[in-house]
Amino acid sequence: MKLITAPLGSQNPIPVQVLGICSALAVTAKLEPSIVMALSVVFVLVFANLIVSLIRNSIPSRIRIIVQLVIVAALVILVDQILKAYAYDVSQQLSVFVGLIITNCIIMGRLEAFALGNKPWPSILDGIGNAAGYGLILIIVGFVRELFGSGTLSFPGIGTLNVIPAAFYEWGYVNNGFMILPPMALIVVGIIIWVQRSRDKSLVESN
Repeated sequence: MKLITAPLGSQNPIPVQVLGICSALAVTAKLEPSIVMALSVVFVLVFANLIVSLIRNSIPSRIRIIVQLVIVAALVILVDQILKAYAYDVSQQLSVFVGLIITNCIIMGRLEAFALGNKPWPSILDGIGNAAGYGLILIIVGFVRELFGSGTLSFPGIGTLNVIPAAFYEWGYVNNGFMILPPMALIVVGIIIWVQRSRDKSLVESN
């Protein structure tokens, strides 16, 4: 259970290890692409961990990075084609960032640090935990940015829902356009890091 729960909290790859920041800034202007990106990374990391773990004793040390990249690239291409076939609009919103999952340091880091040295089942759990931890931050950031930036929430297969009542706008409420700009993603992630380290002092580096 620790393999799944630790990356959701004290070992989360984004606020604790500061990995995967690029996609967290790029795809979180709306909730829907944040959810789809999170699910895509879960799929890629779980199966990449599994495959690398299964063949770990057969991979020559000198070419292990190349082998890992080929495995991840094949899984990312599969995800990209599925999105284009069944969720084309979301695929367009995610743009090149689906392809950049190939170079996501969270995925390559888990393959190197865990899958190469562990059996398949623990590797699957490690993939689920780290991908879920990454996805959790994406979903939180996407939720906050879309809600306060556009007054809506969008969900895969459901569409966009108007969340803030029309009466609020009649009383003078205005959507905060700054929330949907890339700098705000960095600010929201920074707030998450601050809150987490305020609650867990063990994450604060001593001078």
